[in-house]
Amino acid sequence: MSSWLGGLGSGLGQSLGQVGGSLASLTGQISNFTKDMLMEGTEEVEADLPNARRKEVEAIHTILRSENERLKKLCADLEEKHEASELQIKQQSMNYRHQLQQKEVEISHLKARQIALQDQLLKLQSAAQSVSSGAGGVPAAAASSSFGYGLSHHASGFHDDDMDFGDIISSQREINRLSNEVSRLESEVGHWRHIAQTSKAQGSVSSDQSDICKLQNIIKELKQNRSQEIDNHQHEMSVLQNAHQQKLTEITRRHREELSDYEDRIEELENLLQQGGPGIAETDHSKTQEMQKTIQVLQAEKVESRKKIEELENKIKDISKKLSSAENDRDVLRREQGRLNVENRQILEECESLKLECSKLQPYSEKQSDTMTEKERIPQSLSVEEVFRLQQALSDAENEIKRLSNLNQDNNLAEDNLKLKMHVQVLEKENSLLNQEKEELHMSLSKLNNEYEVVKSTAARDVDLDSELCDLRRNLEAKEQELNQSITEKEILIAELEELDKQNQEATKHMILIKDQLSKQQNEGDNIISKLKKDLNDEKTRVHQLEDDKMNITRELDVQKEKLIQSELVLNDLHLSKQKLEDKVDDLVDQLNKSHTQNLSIQKENFELQEHIKQKEEELSRVRDELTQSLNQHSDSNFKDNLLKEREAEVRNLKQNLSEIERLNENLKEVAFDLKVENEKLNLACEDVRHQLEESLAGNSLIAVEKNAIVEALKLEKEQLEAELCQAEKRLLEEASKYEQTIEELSHARHSSTSALQLDHERLIKLNQEKDFEIAELKKNIEQMATDHKETKKILSSSLEEQKQLTQLVNEKEIFIEKLKERSSELQEELNKYTQALRKNEILRQTIEEKDRSLGSMKEENSHLKEELERLREQQSRAAPVAEPKTLDSITELESEINQLNIIKDNLEEEIKHHQKIIEDQNQSKIQLLQSLQEQKKEMDEFRYQHEQMNTTHTQLFLEKDEQIKNLQKTIEQIKTQLHEERPDVQTENSDIFQETKVQGLNIENGSEKHDLSKAETERLVKGIKERELEIKLLNEKNISLTKQIDQLSKDEVGKLTQIIQQKDLEIQALHARISSTSYPQDVVYLQQQLQAYAMEREQVLAVLSEKTRENSHLKTEYHKMMDIVAAKEAALNKLQDENKKLFTRFESSGQDMFKETIQNLSRIIREKDIEIDALSQKCQTLLTVLQASNSGNEVGGVNSNQFEELLQERDKLKQQVKKMEEWKQQVMTTVQNMQHESAQLQEELHQLQAQVLVDSNNSSKLQVDYTGLIQSYEQNETKLKNFGQELAQVQHSIGQLCNTKDLLLGKLDIISPQLSPESSTASQTAESLRTIKFDVSNESSKQEIEELRRSLQEKDATIRTLQENNHRLSDSIAASSELERKEHEQTDSEIKLLKEKQESLQKSLKEKDLLIKAKSDQLLSLNENFTNKVNENELLRQAVTNLKERTLILEMDICKLKGENEKIVETSRGKETEYQALQETNMKFSMMLREKEFECHSLKEKAVAFEQLLKEKEQGKTGELNQLLNAVKSMQEKTVMFQQERDQVMLALKQKQMENTAVQNEVQHLRDKELRLNQELERLRNHLLESEDSYTREALAAEDREAKLRKKVAILEEKLVSSSNAMENASHQANLQVESLQEQLNMVSKQRDETAQQLSVSQEQVKQYALSLSNLQMVLEHQQEEKAMYSAELEKHKQLVAEWKKKAENLEEKLVSLQERLDEANAALDSASRLTEQLDLKEEQIEELKKQNELQQEMLDDVQKKLMNLVNSTEGKVDKVLMRNLFTGHFHTPKHQRHEVLRLMGSILGIKKEEMDQLLTEDQGGVTRWMTGWLGGGSKSVPSTPLRPSQQSLLNSSFSELFVKFLETESHPSVPPPKLSVHDMKPLDSPGRRKPDTSTPESFKDTAEFRAGRRTDVNPFLAPRSAAVPLLNPAGLGPGGPGHLLLKPISDVLPTFTPLPVSPDNSAGVVLKDLLKQ
Repeated sequence: MSSWLGGLGSGLGQSLGQVGGSLASLTGQISNFTKDMLMEGTEEVEADLPNARRKEVEAIHTILRSENERLKKLCADLEEKHEASELQIKQQSMNYRHQLQQKEVEISHLKARQIALQDQLLKLQSAAQSVSSGAGGVPAAAASSSFGYGLSHHASGFHDDDMDFGDIISSQREINRLSNEVSRLESEVGHWRHIAQTSKAQGSVSSDQSDICKLQNIIKELKQNRSQEIDNHQHEMSVLQNAHQQKLTEITRRHREELSDYEDRIEELENLLQQGGPGIAETDHSKTQEMQKTIQVLQAEKVESRKKIEELENKIKDISKKLSSAENDRDVLRREQGRLNVENRQILEECESLKLECSKLQPYSEKQSDTMTEKERIPQSLSVEEVFRLQQALSDAENEIKRLSNLNQDNNLAEDNLKLKMHVQVLEKENSLLNQEKEELHMSLSKLNNEYEVVKSTAARDVDLDSELCDLRRNLEAKEQELNQSITEKEILIAELEELDKQNQEATKHMILIKDQLSKQQNEGDNIISKLKKDLNDEKTRVHQLEDDKMNITRELDVQKEKLIQSELVLNDLHLSKQKLEDKVDDLVDQLNKSHTQNLSIQKENFELQEHIKQKEEELSRVRDELTQSLNQHSDSNFKDNLLKEREAEVRNLKQNLSEIERLNENLKEVAFDLKVENEKLNLACEDVRHQLEESLAGNSLIAVEKNAIVEALKLEKEQLEAELCQAEKRLLEEASKYEQTIEELSHARHSSTSALQLDHERLIKLNQEKDFEIAELKKNIEQMATDHKETKKILSSSLEEQKQLTQLVNEKEIFIEKLKERSSELQEELNKYTQALRKNEILRQTIEEKDRSLGSMKEENSHLKEELERLREQQSRAAPVAEPKTLDSITELESEINQLNIIKDNLEEEIKHHQKIIEDQNQSKIQLLQSLQEQKKEMDEFRYQHEQMNTTHTQLFLEKDEQIKNLQKTIEQIKTQLHEERPDVQTENSDIFQETKVQGLNIENGSEKHDLSKAETERLVKGIKERELEIKLLNEKNISLTKQIDQLSKDEVGKLTQIIQQKDLEIQALHARISSTSYPQDVVYLQQQLQAYAMEREQVLAVLSEKTRENSHLKTEYHKMMDIVAAKEAALNKLQDENKKLFTRFESSGQDMFKETIQNLSRIIREKDIEIDALSQKCQTLLTVLQASNSGNEVGGVNSNQFEELLQERDKLKQQVKKMEEWKQQVMTTVQNMQHESAQLQEELHQLQAQVLVDSNNSSKLQVDYTGLIQSYEQNETKLKNFGQELAQVQHSIGQLCNTKDLLLGKLDIISPQLSPESSTASQTAESLRTIKFDVSNESSKQEIEELRRSLQEKDATIRTLQENNHRLSDSIAASSELERKEHEQTDSEIKLLKEKQESLQKSLKEKDLLIKAKSDQLLSLNENFTNKVNENELLRQAVTNLKERTLILEMDICKLKGENEKIVETSRGKETEYQALQETNMKFSMMLREKEFECHSLKEKAVAFEQLLKEKEQGKTGELNQLLNAVKSMQEKTVMFQQERDQVMLALKQKQMENTAVQNEVQHLRDKELRLNQELERLRNHLLESEDSYTREALAAEDREAKLRKKVAILEEKLVSSSNAMENASHQANLQVESLQEQLNMVSKQRDETAQQLSVSQEQVKQYALSLSNLQMVLEHQQEEKAMYSAELEKHKQLVAEWKKKAENLEEKLVSLQERLDEANAALDSASRLTEQLDLKEEQIEELKKQNELQQEMLDDVQKKLMNLVNSTEGKVDKVLMRNLFTGHFHTPKHQRHEVLRLMGSILGIKKEEMDQLLTEDQGGVTRWMTGWLGGGSKSVPSTPLRPSQQSLLNSSFSELFVKFLETESHPSVPPPKLSVHDMKPLDSPGRRKPDTSTPESFKDTAEFRAGRRTDVNPFLAPRSAAVPLLNPAGLGPGGPGHLLLKPISDVLPTFTPLPVSPDNSAGVVLKDLLKQ
């Protein structure tokens, strides 16, 4: 049971601890989440309101209803949640109490267990101590002290039931601590038991116990982990549930809003259909203008037709009078009538066809407008299609809802939420677009309806004409009867009639002909129109195709332009290079002349020298003979040495002169060759440049010719270069043969001269060394050149990358500018909104002013009524006894009226206050709006300023880049020139370089050189960086100025050209008009000529424009490139500077210690090496003395010892210097590589950091937005709190004033100092409490503080509420009482003022009394008298105060009553306001009705007058028709009355809906307040729930149930969505049906109205129409003919233009294709030529250099080896007497115990065998052999160890004497002739494993090595030949620098070498130094 309790306690404790730990974060998250939700709700409501205001009243009504329902549902949900949370809290509190009791029991158990365990521990420790007997046990006191941990601190106080969460957490912590202590104690008990049992030899059980303890600990840890995981999982589940619920609520809310929007739209459409489409604004101006033009044309034609009809009627009247008896006339008239009917029908059909065409053209025009605006608008369609689209969108939303419900358990809900929000925003945008399209459709519908009505009216008029025609037929029949009667009377007029008949027949024939022509022309016109339409469509398609082609062509043109511009740039560069080359040619010609003169002089000198050499050789031969003779005769060698030295000096001088002359010759030949090549190249380049210049002047048409010429020129150059190559190779071969001949001659000369060979040998050694150094330096230069070439390539690639980056930057800036534009547009929209709000405010102000005026009038009426009342009362008082009941009734009525008026007045005053408050709020909002406007203006200004700064920086960058390009071009040209110049000057520079390297090598010998070098390198880098920065700045400035100039020029030129083009277009249009109007041939010809000239000018202008656009585009591209370069350069500079700073800091911080250590170690090494060098130099001196002594003793002519000594010293020095130089070079290279690696890594890290910074900046911007929103809400809450506080303070201040007045009146005058009111202290307390609340809110760190704050907040909320209620009561009471008490207060105020003044005087006098009491006793008496007076007044005032108290009580009672009345009055006033508004609206309606009635009356009067005239004219036989007309008019009047009644009903219904809207708005506000309160309660409950979230296991099951429910809800919602979509479809279908029915009704009504009008006009116009129609038709025919001619002319012009454009386009395409082909060919040829030339130059240089090096090295090596062989042969087997003398003396100088060594040495030198020496020496001492083995090794038969290996470096630490003896012994053995060995058998003299044998050595070299380099194992270097001892060649490998010489070999084995370590990029320079030190 205890273990179970312990486990439960630990698990519970950990879960509680985790809950406590995550409480702060969870509460923060949920509070933020709820705030965001509330903010979103409020924002959506605020966003909906202005849209709702714009809509009509019914839309507002529906939206408010939907919001009302939503809020009600929200309230219900919140109440349910509230109840559920309360139940949960109750259950959890019960659980907590049970758990607390359990915990207390557990604590007691644990304490008992702890005590027992401690006792056991103490026993075990004592036992262990007794057993171990002081073997390192732990003392018990420490253990006891450690176990007695803080028991007193943690007392159990869990007896109260009213325990807080903080107590629970503290108890849980105590439980956890105790359980941990118990586990620790148990483990220690086990440990001690184990010790005790091991001491008693019982170890098995204790090991089991320790294992059990370990397993128990592991189980506990696993339990803890499991509980943590469960808690985390439950927390995640709750968060996901909340997120899912929020998403569901958002989706449902949006669905409801969309449904309400759709219902509103349907209702709007119905209203529009009922009203007949008024108030629809114009959308498409182009459509409306076209329709208006067509309507105007039709109206004009109608007017003209009417006029012509009237004229024809007059004519027909005359003809009918004349031809009343003619039957032919009737027939003609009947035919004409039929034809006219047919023509009328045709005209109607044409009108309908035109309308159809307009309707067809409308979508096309809309498509065009859509393409022009580049906004993908959906083409016009009916509302049904819109409904289907919206249904599709809804289905998409449903699918997304399903997906989200499936993805509930994933962790990606936040991302899905964001996607959903984005999708919803897209849907809303589509929704708005659909709304706009719907409105446009409505506009087009209304327009089409109007057109339809117009067409119907015309059709009705045509029907009237038909009716008139039938009436005329009837009249004609009547007239025929009359004619039959009058035939008998009118036989006299037959002749005249016949004449008239003839005329009539002619006229009829003419008419028939005209009609036939008209019909033909109509048919032709129709055909032409159809053809024109087809042509138009074809032309439109062609235009589209041409536009596409034009776009493609323009793109290709841009590409071509860029290529052309590049070629132009290349041309310019060629011009510059040509000029420079011409200058160079002049210089070179001068140099050639000089070199020719020098050549001549040198040749002369050569001849002289050759003669001189011949003489010297003859003299030499003589001298040799003399020398040989003298050698045989004389023994003295001093004289011979002197002669030899003189001869040597002369030979040296001669040979030096010879070599210098040879060098000069070679240089001159090379210079001449280079000059020739360059001259030929320059000539060719000049010719090409001239050709290119001429072709560029000729224009773009000759580009192909240019390219061909360039290709041919390049081919010629290639051929010439190949020819020159062949010539150069031939010359090289010839020169090589010449050199070989000279070498052979010299070698013969050397072989002949035997004695001079020794001198030549020494000189040649020096020359060889110099040449080797020169070769090495040349190789270094070549490597440097290669590295420079690579660096230039890298720089170019980096510049390209930088250009790309710059283009990206510019694109980003353009995007930024577009964003700014969008922002400005949004700001403008907000400005418009604010202006609308201001207008509304102004309207409200006007209404308030009207209310004020009405109030003033009401007050005046009230005053009048009061006056009348007073008069009536006076009359009553006068006639009281004789008062009648009527007067009393009237008085009561008047009083009731006065009461009512007073009530109204109070209401009005309250309304005024309310309005004033509203005005103040509006003013505040206006001020806020102005402030926001100002802030936006400031932001706009800042943006503009930033934009300007960006432009300026861009321009600066461009200028800098231009300068950089120029500098780079200059540097490239300089490098080219330097490359040509450096080829001859290489040798001169090499010596300087060698000297510099020598100097550096000497300087490096100092200890602290590495530090200086690193500093110097950093300084150099910094200087280079600064220079680069300066160059970049200069280039940027130049670039900016150039771009400004270019932009200005391009803008000015483009503007001018556009103006010119516009002028030309205007002139062309005027000429077209003239041509169409006039028909003079001369003018036409002249105008055509002008047109052609203008077309030519226009083409020129277009060409200029295209060139300018090319230039502009090119400049823009250059600008972008330069910007990229600048950005990359700046980035690289910043990176380098950062790296320098980092390196400098590293050097300074970590490097100083390292440098000190390295300097110390290096100085130590150098000292050791100096000692070794001194020893070696002493050794060499002794050797030289020995050699000199042996030479002098033997009297044999040998090597000069001084020269040999100098050679050795120079060799040692050079070896040391070379070695040091190589080491330093390797170290520098390694450090540079490390730096590069580090810089690459740093760049990568920089890129990563930049990406992170971008992400962080985005996040920070989002957080800032959220933060600003939260701050705003917080500030609003603070302002509200401050306002409440101020109101409270005001109320308390007023109360305090009242209390003060009471105290002043009641208190005596003795107490002068007024006491502060107690209420002020309460106010201060409340203020302080508010401050403490704010402070507590700000410090939400600790949990206990949060809990205390919550309690205090709840209490403060309660107090604030009570205070607010009191505040409201007090404010109401004060407002009510202040009005009634004003008069009384004025009286009391006057008295109080007097009292205050008297008090002040009394205070002053009292102060004076305190100071001067003794001096002013007389004044005291007078003051006492005043005092008595004041007392009397005070008593009076006390009585007044008591009266006032009674009055205040009465007033309070009245106020309570008045409050109730006030509320009733407010309600009544609201009702009356609504009634007043309704009455005003009805009044407006009635006024409109009156105006309409007046208008109708006016029209009826006009009709009556017309009717009277008609009656007067046609009284006979027209009464029936009048009756019919009157009946029709009556029916029309009745219908109009009906319509007006319906309109009034609709208006009343509208008013009712508005009233309902206002009521709904009030309800909405009330519900919002309720929602806010409920949200606050919800937050509080959520916090409480989070505190008490322990039962997560139960909630997991509940969460699963919730998921199932939510899925069910989602399914229900989907079903609802489907049903709603079906309902939407049905509603849209019904709306369409209603629209159709309404249209049919409208048509019916219009038909009836037209019929009545026709019946009126039939009686007037019957005979007139025919003649009018004839004339009208003639006019129409003429117009049509003219229009046809115009159309045909325009058609022809258009066709011509289209043909011309097509031809131009084809020509351009052909040109483009040819140009592209030529460009590609030219580019390819140029690339190949440039590559070939570069490769050829490089190959030539390499061949020449390699040949020279090979020849020189081979000659030198052959000579040196021969001489050395001779030397070694001459110096074999010679021993010095001086050496033996020194050894003999050294034997006696050495100490006695080391003399045997000297004896052994002497024996070895004299050739005594080792065994004999051992026998001799063993007699004296036995210890010598032990010393001898230390340095002899295995005897003297070993290989000479002069080049020591790294394994033998330990010998260097031995003494100099030992080394010297060893050297002598190894060098003293005689040699045997060497056996020949192969190269493979022979080991190199280098250290083993140092170099691998070179496999790539040539065979000849191997043979020579085999021939010369074999040797035996036991060799004496002094006696053996030189080739056997030390071969001068490195036979195993050429090494890094070819076949090396031993004298020039690096001293890699003597000195310690610092091998270059490849350091990882993570290590810095300090690590490298440490590694070096370790070596």
